[in-house]
Amino acid sequence: MRLSRKQVEAVRRAVDEVAGSSARVRLFGSRLRDDVRGGDVDLLVTLDQPIEAPAWMAARLEARISRALEGRSVDVILKGPNLASNPLQRIAEEQGIDL
Repeated sequence: MRLSRKQVEAVRRAVDEVAGSSARVRLFGSRLRDDVRGGDVDLLVTLDQPIEAPAWMAARLEARISRALEGRSVDVILKGPNLASNPLQRIAEEQGIDL
């Protein structure tokens, strides 16, 4: 995994502030591979409660986490009981790791 402990803590803190402490976060994609360089930070954020404004929440999370990671590009996918499932969510759940 190509995130430092400090970066993981920054991600967790941002998710807690925006989505609440019960939100679960999984890192997936190229940042899991130690043999490559670069790449954005791909995150799946899962909530147990319905998400009222998912686009707004994802945008807030991406902006806050990007600032915490010194401008690194961040993509956030949300998963909640009121959101349709998609193939990218399944990939993140199968291949990702919890932060």
